[in-house]
Amino acid sequence: MALGAVSASALLAACSDSGSDTKPPATAETKPAEETKPAAEATPAAEEAKPADAPKVEVPQPEGEVDVAKLMEPGPLPDEVLGKADAKVTIVEYASMTCPHCAHFSKTTMPELKTKYIDTGKVRYILREFPFDPRAEAGFMLARCAGDNYFPMVEVLFQQQEGWATAQNGKEALLQIAKLAGFSQQKFEECLTNQKLLDDIRTVKNRGANDFGVDSTPTFFINGKRYKGAMTIDEISAVIDTLL
Repeated sequence: MALGAVSASALLAACSDSGSDTKPPATAETKPAEETKPAAEATPAAEEAKPADAPKVEVPQPEGEVDVAKLMEPGPLPDEVLGKADAKVTIVEYASMTCPHCAHFSKTTMPELKTKYIDTGKVRYILREFPFDPRAEAGFMLARCAGDNYFPMVEVLFQQQEGWATAQNGKEALLQIAKLAGFSQQKFEECLTNQKLLDDIRTVKNRGANDFGVDSTPTFFINGKRYKGAMTIDEISAVIDTLL
């Protein structure tokens, strides 16, 4: 996509190479031009309560480590943060709004992660934008334009991802969600034509790729150690608990 002035229509029109927006966008945790291994998703059976004698979850092993001080340096956009600044564990997630694995994590793992660790002061959680396609960019732009409602907007977009990410008219689908979040038509249009915001989101993505080796979503940095894929609550708890 050219870096010139971008209209809302143009931003939402390039979902697939076929020209039909009914085809899912280049998602899954991939760059548009390449495939990466899918993150393991929890099956319904795995999400059910485990019996008392269930084996202990093995602690996932990191795929690398980055300098925490560099990871936490301010970027072009202020970090969106949940939790206490002095928490022992900091989780930075790079996500794409049209990534189904990111949506799965948001719907199945994030609620318990928030209750068990974030709300109790044990974990500070930061979400950073890593959009792989124009609709993912548009979703993040709307979340940023929602101000203090950034995380509620992200949650709703993930919950309704199948409805807007593959809709024939992506702009209209996002507009309806934005209106429920209090956006006027004018605010919606102004948000999606904010070139500086779009450039800043792309810079966040490029920094994640170039400085921290992010190439798929979701990617998590837990106290600087890199983990790829939509971790279950048991898997992410196993990592967190070793750091508390």
